[in-house]
Formats: sequence, structure tokens, C-alpha cells
Amino acid sequence: MARFTRIEVIQTMEKTGLVPLFFHSDISVAKTLVKACYEGGARLLEFTHRGDFAHEVFGELSHYCNAELPEMILGVGSVTDAGTASLYMSLGSNFVVTPVFREDIARVCNRRKVLWSPGCGSLTEICAAEELGCELVKLFPGGVYGPGFIKAAKAPQPWTKIMPTGGVSMDNLDTWFQAGATCVGMGSKLFTKEVMKDLNTELLAETVRTALAKIRAIRENV
Repeated sequence: MARFTRIEVIQTMEKTGLVPLFFHSDISVAKTLVKACYEGGARLLEFTHRGDFAHEVFGELSHYCNAELPEMILGVGSVTDAGTASLYMSLGSNFVVTPVFREDIARVCNRRKVLWSPGCGSLTEICAAEELGCELVKLFPGGVYGPGFIKAAKAPQPWTKIMPTGGVSMDNLDTWFQAGATCVGMGSKLFTKEVMKDLNTELLAETVRTALAKIRAIRENV
């Protein structure tokens, strides 16, 4: 069962502006990476469902966050069906992110009052998701659509909250937030080859810290 309400999750997304995301099959490595993100100031993390037995790693990671990182809001990403969403929610997932828009996932998440963020690529999909209670849509792959999509979408729908994922880097954070992004999902630009090669947690924590500071600075000038 989720420890955080969907309202707490969306408020934290809006406040921090950053959702780090990664997958690793080794639970000890996963714990180390999550702790580094936490120490860098991140309070949300998306563990992607991309490998065999990923749910087993997630379950242990969920217990770890509950016990050792009490403010960390752990969620799952890369979910493509309702059964998988239900499985992860039973393991404590506080939010569910999907690469596509699916009504079956909306229903099971809404039933448990868990925030779900579907991948959308058109105003029609965004409207359909919002009519089913979606608080935040995922723009994926973000690099394909670009910041201009967010600016254009929010013109007729200023209430829409969008999280681009894919194509987001430290160098273009300003363009995404200036276009109206609520928050951004960042994977390989945080969990870089330099970080993963030697499990450089100090570098990861500093990168997360820098990203959060940059987001705050950008927002102050928007």
C-alpha cells in the first residue's frame, strides 16, 4: 500500500521539479543509488520495470525506503498493463508511470487512489487522460516532441501538468521549464556512465543537487 497520497506525490513533483529514474537488477546497487539521490535532495524516484524479476528488487527497495529514507516517494515506471500496475502497488509503489495511455491502468490506480502518469503525445490523449482523473501527463519521448509541444499544449489548456522524460539534460532544463513543464524525468543524464562504472555515489548526489538548484533558479526567473 502506498505510504504517500496522490496529493502528496503531485505536490512533491511540483515542489522539487525532478524525478530521477533508473533500473538495476542488483538490490544492493539499487539501494546505494537511491540513497545517493536522497542525499542529493531528491524526494521522488522512479524505478523502471525493465528487467526480469524487477518487481522483486522493487519490493526490497520499498522496504529499504520505508525504513531508511522516510521522505523518499518511490514509484514505478515503464508499466504497460493493469496487472503489472497492481503488482507494484501491492509492493508499496506510490505512483505509476507508463509510456502509453491505457484506461485499464487508470482504473486500477484510481481504485487505490494512487497517482498515475500516462505517456501522451497529443492533446486528444491528454484530454482523455485528464477526464479519467490524471493529475500529470508524461511527455514521452520528450526529445521527439520538444519543449515547444508543452508551450503549445498549455495555451488552450493552462491547467495541464506535463512531465517530459527522455531528451532532458542539465543543459536544457531551462527550455523545458520556461515552456511550462511541471517537472522532468531524468535517467541517463543523472545515472551517467561515470556514475555507474565505479558506482560514484558522491558524483550522483552532487549531480542531483545541482539539478535541483538549477530548477529552483530557473523557476525564480520564469
